Order: sequence, then structure tokens, then C-alpha cells
Amino acid sequence: MSPPSTGSSAAPVTGNVVAIKNFAFSPATLKVKAGTTVTWTNQDTDAHTVTSAKAGGPLHSAALATHAAYSYRFTKPGAYAYLCTIHPFMTATVEVTR
Repeated sequence: MSPPSTGSSAAPVTGNVVAIKNFAFSPATLKVKAGTTVTWTNQDTDAHTVTSAKAGGPLHSAALATHAAYSYRFTKPGAYAYLCTIHPFMTATVEVTR
């Protein structure tokens, strides 16, 4: 008998909430429709940012303290890669569809 599947954290998830915990964005890939507002909430004790990976990108949060949140409304389809500028190994993507 095989162990139960825990699923892959790399699989895109739908919704509009991203948790920042254990020095990671969860889910790592979020799929939303254009017009959706996504909210990130920091559940770590360290501060984190939500910043577009490409210069000029739309995501620019301040450093988020514990329990602080940042929201952004995605209006155009595309893939939006982002990271924490304080901890650049923390990366994730929001995929926006029509």
C-alpha cells in the first residue's frame, strides 16, 4: 500500500490569499482572474516584502511586520513573479488569466 499523496506545492492554486510563513510564500503559484485583489499576510516574526521580480513591476510593499498585510488588484493577464527583497530566496508567482 502506498502512502497518501500530499500533493505538490508547485501546482498552481486558485484563490486570493497568500500566506507568508516559514520564510516562504504559500502558495508558491497562485492563479487568479483579472480583476482579483490578492492579499499577502505575514505570519512570520521576521519582516518580509512583496516586490515584483522585474524592475518596474506593480508589486511594491513596504516591509511587512508580523500580521501585517499587503493587497494588490491584478487587472491585466500575465505571470507576475515576485520576491521578498529582505530574503531574496523567497520567490513566488501570481498567474492572472482573463
